[in-house]
Amino acid sequence: MLLLLLLPALILANPIERPEYEDYSDSLARNNFWAMCNMFGASDIQGCFNKYFNNSVTLRRKVSVKCDLIPTDSCVGYSAVDTNNRAIILVFRGTVGGLQLIYESIETAYDANVPWIGGGNVSKYFRDAFVDIWNGGMKDDFTYLKQRYPSYKLWVIGHSLGGAMASLCSSYIVANGLFASVDMMSYTFGQPRVGDANYANWHDTIVKTAYRVTHYKDPVPHLPLLNMEGYRHHKAEVYYLEDMSAGQTYTVCDDVQESKLCSDQNVIDANLNDHGSYFNYVPNCP
Repeated sequence: MLLLLLLPALILANPIERPEYEDYSDSLARNNFWAMCNMFGASDIQGCFNKYFNNSVTLRRKVSVKCDLIPTDSCVGYSAVDTNNRAIILVFRGTVGGLQLIYESIETAYDANVPWIGGGNVSKYFRDAFVDIWNGGMKDDFTYLKQRYPSYKLWVIGHSLGGAMASLCSSYIVANGLFASVDMMSYTFGQPRVGDANYANWHDTIVKTAYRVTHYKDPVPHLPLLNMEGYRHHKAEVYYLEDMSAGQTYTVCDDVQESKLCSDQNVIDANLNDHGSYFNYVPNCP
């Protein structure tokens, strides 16, 4: 009887410890996150959500901003909520078209890096793109969703340029105390290098669950070149070979930032088809 009376106090004094990070999920990456990265081209994003996620995902808003000197270029992100998985979602669109990819590469490689909030220096192009989307409406939408769903976790997702913005977004949110790192996951696809070694080290410390998915010889994760202007990836890379069909094996390199066991093993990475064809599909939405 005494033990039963003391049990609540013992539980409060010794709460169950939650893991600092979550293991990589091929299922989430394949069936949820990659699909969410490819909703931007749909004329009806909500309709696309309903088709792929059985009416469990609701769009809050899509934010589009001008992000470089090319008149037709824009940087885009959206916020949504998944009631089935109890998650707030922030997604950033990837590079669209060859001109934006070329401009982005030149700006990142040759423009001056800028200091980031918690440590190190990052690409000015990537920083400006994220900040413009964040201040252009995503911050307000994130605040609303966090207040509306206080017990939900947070997913921050992006492809290509969007992966760079997702990296900055996840670190920005945690550094500013807007969300607990233990309740957040960041998954990116074909993410370029975002900042220098100091940024990479700091990101590893502050964002506990972050996975950079790389498809075989996708060249974008190798831009800018390693150590060019100090650029270096943060952890952790998840490397798939050419066939990304369901059930295929993959390698998680979470012990070091740049690993020869993952995509750095390839002497030449120059297949742009691998950059746009993750998991062998693109959602078919009107």
